[in-house]
Amino acid sequence: MDENGVAPSVRAYESLRAAILHGRFRPGQALKPQELAAEQVVSLAVVRECLLRLVGEGLAERLPNRGFVVPDAGDARWQVIAEARAAVEPTILRMSIGRGDLEWETRVRAAHHRLAGTPPYAHPDDAHYSDAWAAAHHGFHRALLDACGNDVLLDVFERLWTASELSRRWSAAKSPRRDAEAEHLRLEQLALSRQGEAAADALVAHLGTTAAVLVDKAEHAGKNG
Repeated sequence: MDENGVAPSVRAYESLRAAILHGRFRPGQALKPQELAAEQVVSLAVVRECLLRLVGEGLAERLPNRGFVVPDAGDARWQVIAEARAAVEPTILRMSIGRGDLEWETRVRAAHHRLAGTPPYAHPDDAHYSDAWAAAHHGFHRALLDACGNDVLLDVFERLWTASELSRRWSAAKSPRRDAEAEHLRLEQLALSRQGEAAADALVAHLGTTAAVLVDKAEHAGKNG
């Protein structure tokens, strides 16, 4: 335990996770256990445990004969993740709307209020979304699904969300033609008015719009790269 009572394994995991999400390691870059162990001042076994945990979250990949690497964050990966989310999350949302009670409604309203009041970027020229906005964004989408009553489905959502977060942060997609705030507001309104099918359709459209923005940005970067 360190001076704050945090185990070295927890500290190493949180440090490595943050480093990947904040862009210290580029997509496709090797994550070398020995170097990471020396940097984090922990054993090789602890680093391998952290890396395997990150693999389970979609923030690292274990490749034959290559060890651990940061996943690709390009448009092809995003499209696969977006397709999976569009297949899973609308179902969970319908279940949540059908089973949610007054407490759930309160959580959704509070989560949307927090998201609407949190600027996506701490500074206009920032390349990546702020941690505060990322947390609020996750909190809102999780709150929408939270009343589904199925922990297995919520675990699937969390894994897909974490995997998509890497692509989202690397893209830093700023689209002046998109009104994401209006999309989130519509999701809140449809969910709380118990319009399950309409809310599910709006969520599919929301995910599809995000995917399209990221793909457009990736293609533009490729032409100018």
